[in-house]
Amino acid sequence: MSFDAVLNMDKTQMADQAAHKDGFIAALDQSGGSTPKALRLYGVEESEYANDEEMFGKIHEMRARIIKSPAFTGEKVMGAILFERTMDGEIDGVPTAEYLWNERSVVPFLKVDKGLADEADGVQLMKAMPELDHLLERAVTKGIFGTKMRSVINAANPVGIAAVVAQQFDVGRQILGHGLMPIIEPEVTITIADKAEAEDILLAEITKQLDALAADKQVMLKLSLPEKANQYKSLCQHPRVMRVVALSGGYSREEANDRLASNTGMIASFSRALTEGLSAKQSDADFDRTLAATIDGIFQASKAG
Repeated sequence: MSFDAVLNMDKTQMADQAAHKDGFIAALDQSGGSTPKALRLYGVEESEYANDEEMFGKIHEMRARIIKSPAFTGEKVMGAILFERTMDGEIDGVPTAEYLWNERSVVPFLKVDKGLADEADGVQLMKAMPELDHLLERAVTKGIFGTKMRSVINAANPVGIAAVVAQQFDVGRQILGHGLMPIIEPEVTITIADKAEAEDILLAEITKQLDALAADKQVMLKLSLPEKANQYKSLCQHPRVMRVVALSGGYSREEANDRLASNTGMIASFSRALTEGLSAKQSDADFDRTLAATIDGIFQASKAG
């Protein structure tokens, strides 16, 4: 069987898992700016690495430890979002995305955005991505199924929110053109006073863009846990949506799980809430036990939702 035929067969299985399987998406995609913080929470101090290369080496070790942990399998972890360097890295000599799918039955996604632009109209759009087509071509050859990109909404500003959603769907169509599944993430900051209003505007804008999408195309959505339970139920049921996932957005794992459980059809895609309680200093047994309990809690909340 040719490489392309194997890839297509895997893609079909991945799509089926991404669309239907119980479980959640593990977000393992912290990039440059958030890496020192993620390492500090994991018990690795800045004095333990001398430069960016060593820092990324440390974060790759953490991610590899999570991925290789016995509980981290497709049984409860439907997919995982990787940072570009993690995609280019290896686990036990096997490229990360390949290892995730072949060894752990976890669908690999890739974070593709290059960070946020300065705030305007109460939102932060994504910075320009001139290298995106090249990155997407590489992602396809590495066995990646889909992508993720993030913008931020800091106010219930109709002009800003419309711009965020339009940009996300424009880039989403570019990603679909490479045969990859885009996860569209217009994050609403959880601390803003007008969060509920922002979410109403966001729902209307996303619905408008979905209705305009070609009938044979689908996207995934990654949204902040809403103020109103089942705010996004219509999106979960929209024919052009493969899946709606929730980000924890700074809520504690307990609150994130509680909120998620009251939103039918949404599953989790947590990063900080996933690594909460894990430490570089733990024995493998303690690490595996802590991670297994975390994975189970997020899995149950995703199922309840």
